[in-house]
Formats: sequence, C-alpha cells, structure tokens
Amino acid sequence: MKVLFLVQKEQRAILDRLYDGVAAHCDCDLRWLSSEEQRDLRGYFTREVDVERYDRIVFFLRFKQEIRQVAFIRSVPNLVILEHDAYQNYIPCKYTGKFSAHYHKLPWARIISSGFTVSERLRQEGFDAVFVPKGYDEQLLTDQGRERDIDLAFVGSTRSVAYSGRKALLDELSKVENLVVTRTNSGEDYCNTLNRIRYFVSADVGMGEYMIKNFEAMACGCVLLAYDQGEAENRALGLRDMHNVVLYQSIGQLQEKLKLLRADPSLSARIAAEGRQLAISRFSFAEVGRSIVEHMQAPLRTHPPLGVWQRLRARLGW
Repeated sequence: MKVLFLVQKEQRAILDRLYDGVAAHCDCDLRWLSSEEQRDLRGYFTREVDVERYDRIVFFLRFKQEIRQVAFIRSVPNLVILEHDAYQNYIPCKYTGKFSAHYHKLPWARIISSGFTVSERLRQEGFDAVFVPKGYDEQLLTDQGRERDIDLAFVGSTRSVAYSGRKALLDELSKVENLVVTRTNSGEDYCNTLNRIRYFVSADVGMGEYMIKNFEAMACGCVLLAYDQGEAENRALGLRDMHNVVLYQSIGQLQEKLKLLRADPSLSARIAAEGRQLAISRFSFAEVGRSIVEHMQAPLRTHPPLGVWQRLRARLGW
C-alpha cells in the first residue's frame, strides 16, 4: 500500500520512531510540513502532491489548521486522519464538539483515534473511527536499572486548559504527599529522570484516555499510579489494577494504595515489571506503527464525486 504520511515539522514530542514504525509496514512517503505549509494545504498539494499515486493519504497535522481548510480537505481522496487529541471533543475546552463538527464535513474519512472510548463515541456519531493507542519511543526510553531516588513524582505540563484537572489533582496531592512535579527536556534528560522515579503519578483527570506519559513511565520501570479512565479503556489497553498498574479515583484511594506499596517493596517491583513488559509488548512505537497501518488497510467509505462547483471551491480553498 502506497501511503502519503503528512506530519508536523515543529513538534515538541519526538515521534520519529512512530513514523519509522508506520514506514516499516507500508510504502511510505513521509513529509514533514512546516507551520506555513500546514496553513496552506491547497497550495502544498498543488505544488508537491499527485494524489493519484497514493492508496492512502494520512494527516497527522495541527487540528486548528485542518478545521480552517475543510473545503480543500474535502477534495483529498483516500483520507485517513490520525488524531491524538480528539479527547478534547468531549471535555470542557476550546475544542469541545469541534472534532465532531469537523468530521461531519468529512464523513468518508477514517479517523484513527488514540482513545478507545473516544473512538467508540465517534462511531456512535456515525464516523469511521478506529482505535490505536498512544505509545512510547522504545529507542529513547528504557529501564536503565538504576537506583530510584525520587519516591513520588510527575513529569510534564500542567499549563493548558485541557490539563486543568491534572493540575488540580497534583496540587491537592502535594498537600498530603512529598510529590515532585517537574519538567525536563525531551530525550535523554527525560529518560534519566523517569529512571530516578519509583512511583509515577499520572493525573489524566477528565480526559477519557491515557496520555503518552503513562506508557513512557511504564517502559522506564516506574510503578504507574494512573487516574482511572474506566473499565472499557483499561480492558482495551490490558491494564490490570495492582498487577501491571495502580489505578485510583481519588486522593484518598491513591494514598491507601501507596501505603500498601511502600510496605511491600516486592509488590511494587512486580507491578513495575509487569507494567514494563506490557509497555514493551503493546505500546512501543514499532508496534503502534504496525497497528496504524493495519487499521488503515480496510476499504474506506466511498468518497462522493465532486461536482464542477465543488472542485472549484476546493481548489480556491473556499
């Protein structure tokens, strides 16, 4: 299958291995689009793309740029949209409901969502949505087997509106536990920090899916303390409470489980080992990339032929 894979050139997350994972399972033409190119997809396609060459054209671009150019995007054949932020469709934030509104204008496109429950909700709305989870860079992030001198920590951002629940929970936890909240550079610095942490607090409150940090922490050998996203999400990912992850729904429950873990280091070690093995087997970018290609192979919904007026509108970006 010949795939045109359009991704963001400027992105904080290092996703090179994910792109390699996709390319390993198809004939992949990977293009890194600048912010300027993403703002003018019509111009980019006119200059650089022969759409007839590709069995699938995959967008993994900034959503705010996609929604501004839907008239042109409607003309793109064999369209697949890879989306890691569609959970924002269902939480209070600036994009509430906007993913659904966008996809209603592209009913023939396949949506590959990183949330199981999100993909279920999108399907209930009538979209061709499938689930492939987020993952981690197996070449950058590994368990180094070093001494863990940070007992309890979170590494990452708490600044955006989408993370307001995360910040509130971490602030509350900091009042009753010696919690380290920090940020690092991507890559080696991040890996080294994760390898110092014994218990990693994931606080994806209200998001409905597990963010990438959960899989990164598991892969680096932390005991993952994850805010519970629900039975369906956990089952889809293979997460089992007190077996390969520690799930909680309140500060009090988190403290109770932490007390048990601290009193039984062997239990902590087993959960960390099982979590690390799950991450390696299911959430490496190599495996996630393979799954993305698998989920784009089934026939897409029929794209209705564009009339003359529609083609003109698409070409002009109206």
